[in-house]
Amino acid sequence: MKLSKVIAACLTSVMLLMPLTSCGSSAQKKFVVGFDSEFPPMGFVEKDGSYAGFDLDLAKEVAKRLDMEFVAQPIAWDSKDQELKSGNISCIWNGFTITEERKDAYEWSDPYMKNQQVVVVKNDSSVKSLADLAGLKVCVQKDSSGLAALEGKPELTATFSELVQVDSYLNALMELESGSVDAIVMDEIVARYEIQTSGKPFVVIDEAVSAEEYGVGFLKGNKDLRDKVQKTLEEMAKDGTMAKISEKWFGADITTIGK
Repeated sequence: MKLSKVIAACLTSVMLLMPLTSCGSSAQKKFVVGFDSEFPPMGFVEKDGSYAGFDLDLAKEVAKRLDMEFVAQPIAWDSKDQELKSGNISCIWNGFTITEERKDAYEWSDPYMKNQQVVVVKNDSSVKSLADLAGLKVCVQKDSSGLAALEGKPELTATFSELVQVDSYLNALMELESGSVDAIVMDEIVARYEIQTSGKPFVVIDEAVSAEEYGVGFLKGNKDLRDKVQKTLEEMAKDGTMAKISEKWFGADITTIGK
């Protein structure tokens, strides 16, 4: 009788553990991409509530080829490191700029696109160069590459009347439209896409703040996943898939892998 109870208890324990083992296996196959949902055209929310964007299309194709379940996970951009370290996301993939300060903090893919940090103003603004920002209120996203670029130019930011930090570039554009700020420093690709699709009276001045490159950032030490993604991106560049996705969003192939 006692032996029967022991066997029954063992069987019950095995049955209880089976779903957990299954869930664990399923979770390992997920490719959870952390992205800023207010960063078009790289990643954003469509009118129907779905997520879309150039980076998400690339990531979705990578997940498909790696036989992983693609999950688009919106995050607060200034919390991206915490999300990555906690395991909530597999990588940061959303117009993520490779900088000298960041190179040692993540495992990086090769750069897949070039970009610039530029100044956006209203089209009737007198600002034509960086020097014209003197005495003006300039807006930038928190913990962004635009902010990093400005911090690298203290002689420029010292001329501003104020440097305003907001949670997203969509908020920054609203601030500019309302006249609460005089200019925005932001990613050129995002700026030009937003101006083109919104039709709002903004322009990008010719003089850029800085040049940069986008990459995919992984948790430091996670070279296995980085290598798998990198290899897949190279395959997508070689077979034309990356160019096709770029042409969908930008009208041309502006990617850099394999070129």
